[in-house]
Amino acid sequence: MEIGEKIKKIRELKNFTQEYMAQKLEMTQAGYGKIERNESELSYPKLLKIAEVFKVTVEDIINFNEKMIFNVMHNQTGNGYVVNNGLSDQEKKLYEQIIEQQKEEIIFLKKIIEKHQTND
Repeated sequence: MEIGEKIKKIRELKNFTQEYMAQKLEMTQAGYGKIERNESELSYPKLLKIAEVFKVTVEDIINFNEKMIFNVMHNQTGNGYVVNNGLSDQEKKLYEQIIEQQKEEIIFLKKIIEKHQTND
């Protein structure tokens, strides 16, 4: 995936229009469209400004992985996205351990709260 395509995908995930991006970058919509279509050279300062508008790093744009699955959701809190990039077994195990630790901490904190309430 070329850089312009990555920029387009991120823009779409952010629910930004080309017009909005062009305005933020102080350029025409047609000029911005050329960036997404890889029809013009993209300078580093322009890429940096795009990253600022997206509130991501330049590295995030460059390393954007097309294999990531994005499900755009419309919910009560606004538009968001969920990323599922196929966790490895090792990553899954680590997350499961973290969840288990947090469950144990919740139980511990509930006991402290209950003990405090009975002492009042």
